Amino acid sequence: MGLGGCFILIGVGAILAFATDWKMDSVNVDMVGWIMMIVGVIGVFVYASVMRRRRMVVPPTTVVSPDERQL
Repeated sequence: MGLGGCFILIGVGAILAFATDWKMDSVNVDMVGWIMMIVGVIGVFVYASVMRRRRMVVPPTTVVSPDERQL
């Protein structure tokens, strides 16, 4: 799941939790909204953690041409 998907989960979850007053017998819509927001926030943290690891700076290495090698 990408960063956009995480933000969509947070947004839809917030709408379900705070902006609706639907009542269903078998499903608590407010709880579904909270669960979606929590999953979205966890997704943002996981995405940020993975991106931080990918952006680690690797020091440059020197390239030695075959003419410069000592045999």
